[in-house]
Amino acid sequence: MRVGFVGLGNIGRPMALRLAVSAHDLVVFDVAAEPVAELVAAGAVAADSVAALAAQVDVLCVMVRDDEQVRDVLGQVLGTAREGLVVVVHSTVAPATPRQLEITAAQHGVMLVDAPVSGGPMGAAEGTLAILVGGTEAAFAAARPALEVMGTKVVHTGPVGSGTAFKLARNLMHFVSFTAATEAQRLAEAAGLDLRALGDVVRHTDAITGGPGAIMHRETTATLGPDDFWRGVFGHVATLGEKDLRFAIELADSLGVEVPMAREALPRLGKGLGL
Repeated sequence: MRVGFVGLGNIGRPMALRLAVSAHDLVVFDVAAEPVAELVAAGAVAADSVAALAAQVDVLCVMVRDDEQVRDVLGQVLGTAREGLVVVVHSTVAPATPRQLEITAAQHGVMLVDAPVSGGPMGAAEGTLAILVGGTEAAFAAARPALEVMGTKVVHTGPVGSGTAFKLARNLMHFVSFTAATEAQRLAEAAGLDLRALGDVVRHTDAITGGPGAIMHRETTATLGPDDFWRGVFGHVATLGEKDLRFAIELADSLGVEVPMAREALPRLGKGLGL
């Protein structure tokens, strides 16, 4: 398989480096010369343009900044692409964009999947990304050999657009958790605690318990039935969680620290768990 890669930035460059040392032939393009030179040194071939790259490859991975750049790249691809080319959009784009791109690509005999990634630069460098692929079975099958070089969890999430929806759901939790972490840091700081030590404890215990993902085992968010196994488990989680949230809010009030996320979480935790 001959693979193309456009967009050699913070995550695209290490992804492409994984492909460069694989059994696949790799052709790359980026507007910056330095990462292109690094990829060539690793065994890739540099293309003079996106259009020139598209004419040579079977699968074309795109990891550029935003929707506008993805559309621009696809516009250049479609003028020279061979029929049957699979364009893999790794960029995280707006929810409606993948389907719009798929329709445009299909008019030129090109297949397209949205395949955003999770795992950051470290996962990209180690080849351990989760890659969330929305598209037809045929397009997924064609792209999969290249994707499995870059990620250890390649998930076919459904039709085009579902990969993006999957990534947005995952990152909603990610960044809401970050916001909660900043709230916890403010509380800890006001209490005179060592913030670095707190961070060490959070990373240590999340590695043991699984963090927020520890509660994500059910196939539905519906209310738990009286005989459901998870009712007992989540009932225990809610009892402990509500107690600790009340105590944290009490501490925050005594220290004059605003903890709006804790106040929102307290009445929502049990309901969210399906109780």
